[in-house]
Amino acid sequence: MSEISKLEQNLIIKKIDNETVNLSISNNEMLLAIVGQFDQNLKSLSKLTNTNVYFRGNSITCKGDKEKLSIFCEAIKFLISKYFLTNIIEKEDIVLSVKKNLEIEETNIKSFKQLIKTPKKSVIARSEKQSEYIKALKENDIVMSLGPAGTGKSFLAVSVAVTLLMEKRIGRVILSRPAVEAGEKLGFLPGDMKEKVDPYLRPLYDALYELFGAEKIDKKIETGEIEIAPLAFMRGRTLKNCFAILDEAQNATETQIKMFLTRIGENSKLVVNGDPSQVDLINKSHSGLIKSRNILKNLKEIKIIEFDHNDVVRHPLVSKIIRAYQNKSIDDNN
Repeated sequence: MSEISKLEQNLIIKKIDNETVNLSISNNEMLLAIVGQFDQNLKSLSKLTNTNVYFRGNSITCKGDKEKLSIFCEAIKFLISKYFLTNIIEKEDIVLSVKKNLEIEETNIKSFKQLIKTPKKSVIARSEKQSEYIKALKENDIVMSLGPAGTGKSFLAVSVAVTLLMEKRIGRVILSRPAVEAGEKLGFLPGDMKEKVDPYLRPLYDALYELFGAEKIDKKIETGEIEIAPLAFMRGRTLKNCFAILDEAQNATETQIKMFLTRIGENSKLVVNGDPSQVDLINKSHSGLIKSRNILKNLKEIKIIEFDHNDVVRHPLVSKIIRAYQNKSIDDNN
């Protein structure tokens, strides 16, 4: 059954007057997922769309002007399609559902095709660029992604990497990042190598635990199927039958990124992620992320994805904050 048919069978939209619509959802479990605990999702939708929303029985009533009502109805359609695929509605979905120019019949059903199923949840592309990124992660041996925090660079790379590991299509996942940040060096930090590197890789750990569960991931780390290593430890190795992710690559030099990329071996994928606006090196000009992008951009075998504030899937304010700082940088340079 097509997504459109499912929508038609489970959602009835009735116009009450020029400022009121009633939406009836026949699937009770879906309805409760969309409404959220203590109606939190509806409250968020109401705030984001600047409408008044009421919930009773299996009906949602929305009051507002014509444009706002249209946005609200499209948001509900999006959430229904999301529920059909993943059986869950998350906070991020509420934000995504009301983004401008959302066209559920085309844009978002296309993005749902890039679905990553993990033991604890299913992950979908939340923007056109994320859809392109997931496709690249699956099809290309080397992928570079650049963009601000909150665009899903690390989360999606980890999702694809560990899914391939669980499916036994690769033998190991390697998580790495430059271990020099704000002037700190590994040799001057307490603990063994794992203890030294772990704090720097906490966002990747968070993604692993959220998608696959702490017990399963810890076991994979113990057996070496998931390896945590600072970038410096990649030198001299050949990475075979693995999926290696270099995170926070804006804090790596051009030489270090070249070293990482040239480690690729048989049946392997390498991913380089970074945010050019968050360089922590004392001398920011030493960052090799943009330099490497410019050097490699004409190699058709390497896919380069560039995210911007429009792809941020956190709180709506995050996108506005990023855009404000970008505008300030432009003003400072003029």
